[in-house]
Amino acid sequence: MINIETINYSIRNLAHRRGRSLLTIFSILLGIAAIFIFISFGLGLKAYVSEFTSQTSADKISIMPMGSGVPGLDTTFALNKDDLRAIEKASGVKEASGLYTSAVELNQKGNKKYVFLISYDPSTAIVLEFFGDIGIYKGRLLRPGDEGKVVLGFNYLVEDKIFPQAYDLNDKIDIDGKELTIIGFFEPVGNPSDDSQIYVTNDFYEELYPNKSAAGYSWIVGRVDVDNMDNAIENVEKNLRKSRNLEEGKEDFFVQSFADLIDSFAGALDVIVAFIILIALVSVFVSGINTANTMITSVLERTKEIGIIKSVGAKNSEILGIFLFESAFLGFVAGVLGVGVGWLFSYIAANILNNLGYGFLTPIFPAYLFIGCIAFATLTGGLSGIIPAIRASKIKPVDALRYE
Repeated sequence: MINIETINYSIRNLAHRRGRSLLTIFSILLGIAAIFIFISFGLGLKAYVSEFTSQTSADKISIMPMGSGVPGLDTTFALNKDDLRAIEKASGVKEASGLYTSAVELNQKGNKKYVFLISYDPSTAIVLEFFGDIGIYKGRLLRPGDEGKVVLGFNYLVEDKIFPQAYDLNDKIDIDGKELTIIGFFEPVGNPSDDSQIYVTNDFYEELYPNKSAAGYSWIVGRVDVDNMDNAIENVEKNLRKSRNLEEGKEDFFVQSFADLIDSFAGALDVIVAFIILIALVSVFVSGINTANTMITSVLERTKEIGIIKSVGAKNSEILGIFLFESAFLGFVAGVLGVGVGWLFSYIAANILNNLGYGFLTPIFPAYLFIGCIAFATLTGGLSGIIPAIRASKIKPVDALRYE
């Protein structure tokens, strides 16, 4: 039974052995801090991914050629304009549009960088919706007939992000030796790769890179009826097999809904976060063993003391409560400190990552994360002290008083 007197007695004992108590707290603290950090960042990533499941993307499908490389660089099974027409004719498909992707060289006064250039058909909003419906931060979007003009990612507006000198509207940018005019900048996405991309129209891409565009599209995006998504995907696959003269089961392409893409990414993310948390749990388990060892040592050192307490009328349940409280209290303190350290580290790391352009790596701190970590640490401490507590409660007063 735990009462105020028992609590005060237990805290005095822990304070008397402060060195051992602090080491025990520190060992649990590290594991709890690690769990807090990884879960908070994992929740942040899941929230970032869930933002893409908006209505603007829910009705999209992605058709990509199979290959071993980055889309646009590996053209082994590229999709062509005949494939695009076959997709557009598939029952359930409202519209479709192809994209070209290519790695290009930028040059600013001798400084060279390599980034991705993406082209799309500006007469339809389907591609930008697929990318999360990002808007224009400055300038305007591409329009049909825009030749020699580009829209850049947000990072080109910031000095020393991509080049020492930032760009502005109507500036010229050297892309593969060609001077192109900047007409706009997209809003920041929070991903350095996305925020450093360059966009042109499909027609202008075909003019710039006739050989690359002749190889085919990097991928095709389609808009379908959400309520008939599965049938639409099946019809697209059927039309593409016919267009590419392929047998069922031997496709050199794959079709996915946007939700499937997000689920695949979220599933992979869950596995990674779970694995890292498992490593942290192993650390907490080791800390639990250390706590048990601390409590066993404490029982041995206080055997005579236990005998005296029992001789004046203390019950076994009271002795059990004293040692259980001490081990649980160590876990509680470790949990509180571990959550504090975890939050501070996550907060500082998030600010650093945001300044580096990784805004999507923003942790989330729900109340249940704080409560859960503290409760878990307390439970770990309590469970670690069960065996030593039972052992202490069963010590006979006569034997304890004779113990040397």
